[in-house]
Amino acid sequence: MSRVAIFPGSFDPITVGHESIVYRSLSLFDKVIVAIGYNSNKKAFFSIDKRIAMIEKVFANEPRVEVISYEGLTVDLCNRLGVQYILRGLRTSADFEFERAIAQVNKQMHPNIETVFLLTAPQHTPINSTIIRDILLHNGDPSGFIPSSINIKDYL
Repeated sequence: MSRVAIFPGSFDPITVGHESIVYRSLSLFDKVIVAIGYNSNKKAFFSIDKRIAMIEKVFANEPRVEVISYEGLTVDLCNRLGVQYILRGLRTSADFEFERAIAQVNKQMHPNIETVFLLTAPQHTPINSTIIRDILLHNGDPSGFIPSSINIKDYL
């Protein structure tokens, strides 16, 4: 039986922390689906199509990574795709408390789905997409915080 995980998020944009979590998770899973969630309450910096293109470029040489977009609950996506694992990265204790609550509600709704947490590598702990967007809004250079295969100017 194949072990497949969904790694949900906005990835607006993808960070070196996201990239690290995906690559590290491939030792645990046969396939990882990076699932870009659509949230109507958030104004995106990059379009879904640009985020998909960025993530596909990052993992172009890794056939075990697939990129999709979706709307709705992640657990419903898991059920539609027959996936039993949700992958989440944790940077801080605040992330843990937030993600734990979601994982417990998901477990109550769909007992067959497990959430797997990976700790962010220490050097990636302060990095998040919000900070990168702020750097971009102020014409800064975010290249140290995004995967090296991406030239962010190609997506602006």
